[in-house]
Amino acid sequence: MKTSTAGRVALATGIAALTAGLLPATAHAADAQGERKTLPVLVEFSDSAFQHPGQVKAGTPDTYFGPGRESLASFLSEVSRGQFTTVPAVPEKAVGPIRLPMAAAGCDHGRINSLTQQALTEKGLVRGEDYESLSIIFPAQKTGCAWAGLGSVPGPYTWINLYGTASGLGVLGHEFGHNLGLGHQGRERCTDGDLVNCEKNGTSSKSLMGGGGPAAGFSAPEMIRTGWLSGSEAVEVTESGTFTLRPLHGEGGGTRALDIPMGEDRLVVEYRHAAGSFDADIEGVHAYRVPKDAYGSSSLIDLTEANSTAGNGAPADADAVTTLTDKAGQVSVAVIAAADGRAEVEVALDGDALTSAGGAAKGKDQRAGAPEPEHTGTEKDAGDGLPGGVKADSAGREQARPAAGAAEDLAATGGGASTLPLAAGGAALVAAGAGALVVLRRRKRA
Repeated sequence: MKTSTAGRVALATGIAALTAGLLPATAHAADAQGERKTLPVLVEFSDSAFQHPGQVKAGTPDTYFGPGRESLASFLSEVSRGQFTTVPAVPEKAVGPIRLPMAAAGCDHGRINSLTQQALTEKGLVRGEDYESLSIIFPAQKTGCAWAGLGSVPGPYTWINLYGTASGLGVLGHEFGHNLGLGHQGRERCTDGDLVNCEKNGTSSKSLMGGGGPAAGFSAPEMIRTGWLSGSEAVEVTESGTFTLRPLHGEGGGTRALDIPMGEDRLVVEYRHAAGSFDADIEGVHAYRVPKDAYGSSSLIDLTEANSTAGNGAPADADAVTTLTDKAGQVSVAVIAAADGRAEVEVALDGDALTSAGGAAKGKDQRAGAPEPEHTGTEKDAGDGLPGGVKADSAGREQARPAAGAAEDLAATGGGASTLPLAAGGAALVAAGAGALVVLRRRKRA
């Protein structure tokens, strides 16, 4: 599928300029601040039950709320730099198992949801009053579900189809990302160096919403969508100039992303470098197309000829941007330098020429002092993704396992981390629930 851009989008009025050529990027999700009360519920069917319900329930709280870096709460807290996390809705942290009066076959997620909420109401737990997000976990043996996880986009519901790696952070964090309004992050191959003619090609390895797994966190446009980049951290470029970027993830101040007008779309540029639990395998400046201000539907721009990414074994900076141009949008970007926790990026707007020395073609030089380098790496996420004491065999049946289980990449969700199986094109379905239409994103199981 070809993608083209044409014309300019007028900048939103009423936003005060910080300096010449620099505006604060608009926050898009005020609800992704603070704490969200989440209720994990284990459910069974009339013809299908957990083989080890006690072990599953005992391990579930740590998967959602545990102090370890592999929990959903820890991931959200770190990636948002303390701006957002999830907390238990009830003292026992997880409810169930609840036996639903329905057969497992057919994978009727809508009915699973409605019957679960009915059972919770009978227990005195009402959504909106006692909990904000509902996460339903069920055995996979007989459901026939084509996905490992499902999440409303945006919304309060996630379904976790418990088999193999399906209960790990790779799936849970991905589906909760959908709840925050994030779609599947794809990739666009633009091998001629111009963004006018690009082809959709696979998924981004720079985000958990693509094939990057938890160790990639979320990308800059996604963090703009959630409101986790604000003020001088993500700036709208209004004049040609040279800018200093610090790593997207990690502590400290400074500019983390550039939000650039590009015809009807936006171009978001970030610098990735190992920081905390993130980006041990990602390095360099990367760029994303944001279609018509839809920051939750961005696509990674890949200019490589060889289709080499860190996800398929290439060096961490294999698909990093050095220069790119969008002739229709009259935008050019050049990376002057990128190393050791600092990147210098020149942006030329309105057809201005990039300068050979890397200075601004016109406008103000926006360079700032270099941030402190952040070299803290992270080993790959390990574990089979099931709650402690449980693993799954090749047929998806849970089995008891020793506490120190065999390692398995949590980014996989039924496949390799570099080829995470997603519904074709980020396919969506629409289901009726509680009197409203809920848009859902699927995540396939292998």
